[in-house]
Amino acid sequence: MADVELKSVAKAYGGMKVIHGVDLQVRSGEFVVFVGPSGCGKSTLLRMIAGLEAITGGTVSIGGRVVNDLPSPQRGISMVFQSYALYPHMTVRANMAFGLELARTPKPEIEARVNTAARILQLEPYLDRMPKALSGGQRQRVAIGRAIVRQPQVFLFDEPLSNLDAALRGQTRIELARLHAQLGATMIYVTHDQVEAMTLADRIVVLNEGRIEQVGTPLELYRAPANAFVAGFIGGQTMNLLPAEAPGGRLVVLGRPLPLVAAPGIATLGIRPEHLTPCAPEAGHLSGRVEVVEEFGEHALVHLDLGGQSLTVKVGPDAVPQAGQTLGVMADPAHLHQFDAQGRSLA
Repeated sequence: MADVELKSVAKAYGGMKVIHGVDLQVRSGEFVVFVGPSGCGKSTLLRMIAGLEAITGGTVSIGGRVVNDLPSPQRGISMVFQSYALYPHMTVRANMAFGLELARTPKPEIEARVNTAARILQLEPYLDRMPKALSGGQRQRVAIGRAIVRQPQVFLFDEPLSNLDAALRGQTRIELARLHAQLGATMIYVTHDQVEAMTLADRIVVLNEGRIEQVGTPLELYRAPANAFVAGFIGGQTMNLLPAEAPGGRLVVLGRPLPLVAAPGIATLGIRPEHLTPCAPEAGHLSGRVEVVEEFGEHALVHLDLGGQSLTVKVGPDAVPQAGQTLGVMADPAHLHQFDAQGRSLA
């Protein structure tokens, strides 16, 4: 295990800057997830830590040692990619042992490490199979096992579950959480899926256009987003962000005065779908026409049209309205998020 520290880390391709002076401390044994939209720089940042991308500026330290000029194999890291990158002509055992054989590790030690990793990942019945005889989830476990046998200081994961179907993603996510608990290893994980981020991370790093927007535990980011970008990105369902103002200190949303306290300078009101309660149109803070209903069994997401502005409401399975119906909603005052014209939280 080792800590990872980034100081003013930057990356540019010619005159185009893609990472803008990132500062971050990943503690030893911590599971940190980089999350953000496509093109935000999360994979580039991970590859800079791995030594697969040159650093334009700043320093990367692993275990207290600056590794800017060290090649990837000397950094004490193992990386698991989106593609499994298994050798198709080798058995599972041979795939997991290959890197150790290249490093001329003694055969008894190779066997012991492979057997230990196979036991941790429940791969023992598959050690003599070829990759083509495995499911996608099993192949990904082999790729993880190949990383484990190297006994790295830091594990790096670049969207490792994106090629799996929904059921396998959920199952493999649990296995990764179990693996981290067993190994107690430092892990840095890149994903565009904020559900993975929320369920796996000790801390989440939210990236946008090569900059860190906020770092915190999943609950910190959910309950107290630093800005409208984080608010709209983190959570089981996207937060509703509505234009708002406060003339004379009174909250007005979409031209409708609401009996709710407003912060001076408010430009956007944020409210999550789960913090809105359906009611009769005349009784609600807001009301609109039901356009689309997405049913998930244990709940449904109701999408309302508020005269050109969309609003999503989470409802129980026994309170699902019909498309075309007019529905009112009450906002929970304890769960309102207010942002200024620059998107910064006013809390």
